[in-house]
Amino acid sequence: MAVTIPAKRGKKPRAAAAAAPQPTGQVQSLTRGLKLLESIAEAHGSVALTELAQQAGLPNSTTHRLLTTMQQQGFVRQVGDLGHWTIGAHAFMVGSSFLQSRNLLAIVHPILRRLMEESGETVNLAVLDQDDHQAIIIDQVQCTQLMRMSAPIGGKLPMHASGAGKAFLAWLSDEALSGLLHRKGLHAYTPATLVSPVHLKDDLAQIRKRGYSFDDEEHALGLRCVAACIYNEYHEPFAAISISGPISRITDDRVTELGALVIKAAKEITLAYGGGR
Repeated sequence: MAVTIPAKRGKKPRAAAAAAPQPTGQVQSLTRGLKLLESIAEAHGSVALTELAQQAGLPNSTTHRLLTTMQQQGFVRQVGDLGHWTIGAHAFMVGSSFLQSRNLLAIVHPILRRLMEESGETVNLAVLDQDDHQAIIIDQVQCTQLMRMSAPIGGKLPMHASGAGKAFLAWLSDEALSGLLHRKGLHAYTPATLVSPVHLKDDLAQIRKRGYSFDDEEHALGLRCVAACIYNEYHEPFAAISISGPISRITDDRVTELGALVIKAAKEITLAYGGGR
């Protein structure tokens, strides 16, 4: 029902100002349809029309018309006796083309450079070798400091004594972790290396709680490192981003600050890569 403004001196009432327009360049029905598609995907299964309408703030009739249009194009489909909605095969086909075209290094390298400038320290990208359970450095942006961390591209990092390695270990199940420690052992690289399974597991619990790992001279004396995982579309950690530098610059006061930077960068890369936490 339109709201009117009281007439003055015999003039006809006029309708109130129209609702605020859509942001420039947006087509309302397309925006609504894409939001519905996102809601169905986030349900990780099937979802009722009334629930979708409520989430979108739309009438059931409007929601049904949008869903029917997307159904005709294969982006959604109805399942079960209740006619709940789920993702269609065509949505998967469109999404899989992104998986085929994405390039991890192209996504990550500009973020590594920005992170180096923000932190003033060397930044690394490591991936997890699933077969051998090792962290392998595949990209690096070195800082301009005379004293700096320098590891070769392709170099391997110990899982229990490096920032990237411990970031990966933190998300293993207890059973998988115990099996890996039994096979690999806990070699002492420095006096600070965690060689006790109990102490390592306590450290991994802290990593899960705060969201980043911390290598406190555990791989090399005088070197500290913080790292956070990057996740794929299956919500699995497959890479990690780390900041490394001498203890003289990565002081106790800076560890939390640098940890926040790697968490933010890892989340940004995960999103750009199409992954999920």
